[in-house]
Amino acid sequence: MALAVGGIGAACLSPSSSPRISIQEGLRRAGVTLRRRGGFRAMVQQQTFQGASATYAKEMERLSAKESLLLAFKDSGGFESLVSGKTTEMQRIDVNERIVGLERLNPTPRPTTSPFLEGRWNFEWYSAGSPGLLASKLLFERFPTGVANLTSLNMLVKEGYSKVTANLKFLNSVITGNFLLTTKLSVEGPSRLKEEYFEGVFEMPKVSEESIPEQLKGPFGQAVGSLQQLPLPIRDAISSGLRIPLSGTYQRLFMISYLDEEILIVRDASGSPDVLTRMAGPPDSDLDPVSEYES
Repeated sequence: MALAVGGIGAACLSPSSSPRISIQEGLRRAGVTLRRRGGFRAMVQQQTFQGASATYAKEMERLSAKESLLLAFKDSGGFESLVSGKTTEMQRIDVNERIVGLERLNPTPRPTTSPFLEGRWNFEWYSAGSPGLLASKLLFERFPTGVANLTSLNMLVKEGYSKVTANLKFLNSVITGNFLLTTKLSVEGPSRLKEEYFEGVFEMPKVSEESIPEQLKGPFGQAVGSLQQLPLPIRDAISSGLRIPLSGTYQRLFMISYLDEEILIVRDASGSPDVLTRMAGPPDSDLDPVSEYES
């Protein structure tokens, strides 16, 4: 018996014999492995799905906040109501609440160096320290509301400069003109910029002859004739507009609190917001501020 037991033990421990695993054991082991791999794969798929769902939900929230803000501008009477001072306190707080709601969803972490910043922008909302208020003050301190109107305000940002254009109308659109304000922009941080006023220009007004009242057409013709008789250098100086040097007179710091391909929100040092929307089409070549001021 001892020899038999020993023979069986020797045969089981022989190096030439390979260890055998039962089918049940193999299935059990395979089952464990498959369950572990399947569980890991399911966990990864679940995490991916949850991440995609969260990203989609946040993007939908952002788009909804944009629509809500644009609707608030419309409900408040738009740019014309803001310029004329007809916007109510309730409308202002409603717009500001929606501005804050959109700012927290800002998709651009470093807006001051983002390519989205360059281009043409239209002012929808402006604050106490913005170029929009400066243009309004220059206009309404000199002309009553019934005589002059600020119809729109837009801005070109390009290569470290900005040019704000205030579109003006006088005498019920008989006379139209532009006030241009050029500023230099310097990057102070990921979201902070310094703006230095450079020059202001009152362009030569344009007169719509069809809109001139009959009783004024005679004096208008005489004025045009007198202008044509002036020496050429004086006529050129008048036609190029009245230039006001502003270098070294005013500067401000502001931060970009929201920027995407369609909306720009900036806040000055007091926290007051300006909201701009991108204008369609490429910027006009005559609005390039760099070529005028680098020489």
